[in-house]
Amino acid sequence: MTSAAMGDSGVVALDDAIESGKRLSSGERRRQILVAALAVFGARGYEGATTDEVARAAGVSQPYVVRLFGSKENLFLAAIEDALARMLSGFRAALADESPHDPDITPEKAAAKRIGQAYVDLIEVRGLHQTLAHAYLLGSHPAIGAAARKGFATVWRFFRDEMGLDADEARAFMAEGMLISTMIGLRIVDDYGSDPQITELFRSCFPSELPHVLEVLPRGVDRF
Repeated sequence: MTSAAMGDSGVVALDDAIESGKRLSSGERRRQILVAALAVFGARGYEGATTDEVARAAGVSQPYVVRLFGSKENLFLAAIEDALARMLSGFRAALADESPHDPDITPEKAAAKRIGQAYVDLIEVRGLHQTLAHAYLLGSHPAIGAAARKGFATVWRFFRDEMGLDADEARAFMAEGMLISTMIGLRIVDDYGSDPQITELFRSCFPSELPHVLEVLPRGVDRF
């Protein structure tokens, strides 16, 4: 699958090498715009973001974004769908992973650890967690609220039906995920090392991935 990332200039570049001068397919261009949309919506929110900002981040014209998606609302709905699809795909891949695990823990706990790691790994997709967090605050919006509720319920059903957690375990899993999303949105990483309470929180949430998390989390000075 072709993926994309935010470059230093703020323009989205496809990760997969594309030959010089090669025209991107409409599917590749759509992917490029969606990655830019996640970054922009994640930083600005639905109300604060514009299709012009997304177009600039993706390196395309604003009319092209509108031609592909029709409206900012449709673009945000597509970004929500993409974020949820990426997240659930990562969860399912982690659940299906049969790699050897620590013999001192049960297979169920090993699966839970892999899925938790998959959620943390998604921090590298700039704006994914924040876009979903913004969507979950728009429950009163006729279209966005419905999509957000459906997605939230789908994640709950994954934990209950596919992962096999009981209701309390699923609640705890989702609560920790929401905590991490809040930490990302607050850009509270800027206080790591200077605030003992925040430092403790980071070390508790990311006991084995902390150096990498500190490297990839968005900071207050970042545009997106």
